[in-house]
Amino acid sequence: MSAFEKPQIIVHIQKGLNYTVFDCKWVPCSAKFVTMGNFARGTGVIQLYEIQHGDLKLLREIEKAKPIKCGTFGATSLQQRYLATGDFAGNLHVWNLEAPENPVYSVKGHKEIINTIDGVGGLGIGEGAPEIVTGSRDGTVKVWDPRQKDDPVANMEPVQGENKRDCWTVAFGNAYNQEERVVCAGYDNGDIKLFDLRSMSLRWETNIKNGVCSLEFDRKDISMNKLVATSLEGKFHVFDMRTQHPTKGFASVSEKAHKSTVWQVRHLPQNRELFLTAGGAGGLHLWKYEYPVQRSKKDSEGVEMGVAGSVSLLQNVTLSTQPISSLDWSPDKRGLCICSSFDQMVIKTEESREE
Repeated sequence: MSAFEKPQIIVHIQKGLNYTVFDCKWVPCSAKFVTMGNFARGTGVIQLYEIQHGDLKLLREIEKAKPIKCGTFGATSLQQRYLATGDFAGNLHVWNLEAPENPVYSVKGHKEIINTIDGVGGLGIGEGAPEIVTGSRDGTVKVWDPRQKDDPVANMEPVQGENKRDCWTVAFGNAYNQEERVVCAGYDNGDIKLFDLRSMSLRWETNIKNGVCSLEFDRKDISMNKLVATSLEGKFHVFDMRTQHPTKGFASVSEKAHKSTVWQVRHLPQNRELFLTAGGAGGLHLWKYEYPVQRSKKDSEGVEMGVAGSVSLLQNVTLSTQPISSLDWSPDKRGLCICSSFDQMVIKTEESREE
């Protein structure tokens, strides 16, 4: 691929903020997005912005009692567009951003901070009921149906006698029909666990030797295809999730992506073979996954096992001196992305000449 064919990463808008940003998300079907974080005085904040004439307009600022760590629109309808958030006190809240004084759903979900959240079954993405999954420092991963009060519909916690590990990242996947659904969780010790919500069992686990910062399936609403896991030591792993071997698990390829922690991974909604990683040194890297000629083969005993593909770096850019802590592609406008670092917020676009 020549330099002229490579996608370019162009910064459109950069804005400094007076608080620490932990997460940012596009509001579906709009030119709006939310940022979430905490003020120096210890309170939480949600800001709603709109892109107008190439600039940012702050539409609303919502201050809450506890710092807000993470958020998702994944379990809401396109009509309501409610934001689900996890905070430092372990509370799960669902907010109507038009009337944010009181949450439309609230539960004390965890004993400690909710580090990570994901949603499925809303926005027309994923079959089945709308559900939210939260992962916490208390070692548990819980699945919530916002139509049911107080109790989670699933609770994945360490068995008695097992050390509790800090859960840093969760992701829904395999939601291709009304019955099937999985949750993948990554932990501070490098553990990755895949929970099958239909059979309520642990389907697979592995360890990538360093803390798992971010997990994402290339699509939530198809039969499991690929899973990317990023880690503390600058590496990411791509697992081919089509073929599970009884002892070897899923085939994978790993890549040294950044000189420091890879905080986030996000697949381009309009092309699942492209994904962006965000690093601790303020860099963004755009990658392309290439499938092998054959995705499975038989081992010496005739059992099917997966074959991993390869990844290539398409483009990279440094946006900040601080770690890029969150990242979100626009579901509506191809190539438009928002990301936040610990000291500022950036919007950029990736203009791909590739299909």
